[in-house]
Amino acid sequence: MNEKAEGASCPASGKGGGNMAHNLQDKIIESSLAKIRHKLLVMSGKGGVGKSSIAANLAVALAARGSRVGLMDVDLHGPSIAKIMGIKGLLNITQDSFIEPWSFGQNLKVVSVQALMPEGDHAVIWRGPAKTGVIRQFIADVQWGQLDYLVIDSPPGTGDEPLTVAQVIPDARSIIVATAQEVALADVRKSIHFCQTVKMGICGLIENMGAFACPHCGKSIELFPAGETERTARRMGIAFLGSIPFDPEVVRYCDAGTPVMGVNGSSPFAVALDSILDRVVGSCGGA
Repeated sequence: MNEKAEGASCPASGKGGGNMAHNLQDKIIESSLAKIRHKLLVMSGKGGVGKSSIAANLAVALAARGSRVGLMDVDLHGPSIAKIMGIKGLLNITQDSFIEPWSFGQNLKVVSVQALMPEGDHAVIWRGPAKTGVIRQFIADVQWGQLDYLVIDSPPGTGDEPLTVAQVIPDARSIIVATAQEVALADVRKSIHFCQTVKMGICGLIENMGAFACPHCGKSIELFPAGETERTARRMGIAFLGSIPFDPEVVRYCDAGTPVMGVNGSSPFAVALDSILDRVVGSCGGA
């Protein structure tokens, strides 16, 4: 990270230096966020539900519609956005010590902690304050510019990262991703309670890996109990944004670094996600 950002997130020498630096960063964050119309936190109660692939494809689809989009990966211990987006290498630093995000097409900017790691397999071993600091820097020190949407990929659960987002971006709204199994839905309910506790708005709940057509006979196959995710949303009083069918092609596209929304808009996954995106955009006021 750059020297300006490090000074803002670490105690400074001299009386009151740390508070002054923190207050300065607060002002920079406020100025940066004022240029972003909608902030969407993609979260899940548990891992393995396809949250990051949903976040990446939502961002790609929004950009394809002509929106100016940022994709910020704050899944600090398990970042996968760079891999999904096919982006490699370190982020550049401008002459005035700001971070240049990666570009994905014309309308999409991407930042991930993966860009700070010299090796892709190196672990991020940070405690809470360090994680809070890097998220603040991702907002303050990255040249996001004017954006219509900032999509934030959060780690599973309700720990430091989503809590920091809730505190630093008070107008962020969550999109919760789940699969229709009780162990996942139990954690979804915790995510909903988290949002309610920190007063974060909720766009709604997405069911991933839903029913799909058998490639041989065309019969619908359900990996998980049908309707449970929608019933959970209804019981918890939040919107059900829709179900996305399980699609093995999505895994291959993600592993190849080519999000499916950018290469195969007619796939069942893409068609379902595009319909969900209509609801997300609608919940943001249609813009």
